[in-house]
Amino acid sequence: MASAKRIAKELQECESSPPEGVTLTYSETNIHVWTITLQGPAGTVYQGGAFTLTLTLPTEYPFKAPSVVFNTRIYHPNVTNDNAGNICLSILKPENWKPASRIKGVLEAVRQLLVEPQPDDALEARIADEYKNNRAEFDKNAKSYVQRYAKGGAGADSSK
Repeated sequence: MASAKRIAKELQECESSPPEGVTLTYSETNIHVWTITLQGPAGTVYQGGAFTLTLTLPTEYPFKAPSVVFNTRIYHPNVTNDNAGNICLSILKPENWKPASRIKGVLEAVRQLLVEPQPDDALEARIADEYKNNRAEFDKNAKSYVQRYAKGGAGADSSK
């Protein structure tokens, strides 16, 4: 029950003072699953896109890290280039997770990945290589994905 109390407190914190470009919804019947809409940060190849993510909090939260996945396809070295949308983010790794970590910090870290990808900690080696060695091609591909998948406002085309 302490988990639900902590989650409710952090939910209220995220609603009253959300991270930049983030909106969230959740079900009253399951406070452990949140739907996040992340606006592509200005000045990035993701600008103009709206990305839908699912944040799932384990029953052991805050002692176990939440999981965050992109439902909207995205061309990014730290996100699997498939319908799973798994994210490689150091704060979420079991060895790095701290019970004092906050959901708001996780959301800010996910947004920061769009501002500054981490190609040296990539899930998609080919995309990371392109990011490091052919930035113009990476930018073109990332913008193409935004146009194709993230322009519906809620990632409506994410399954294509």
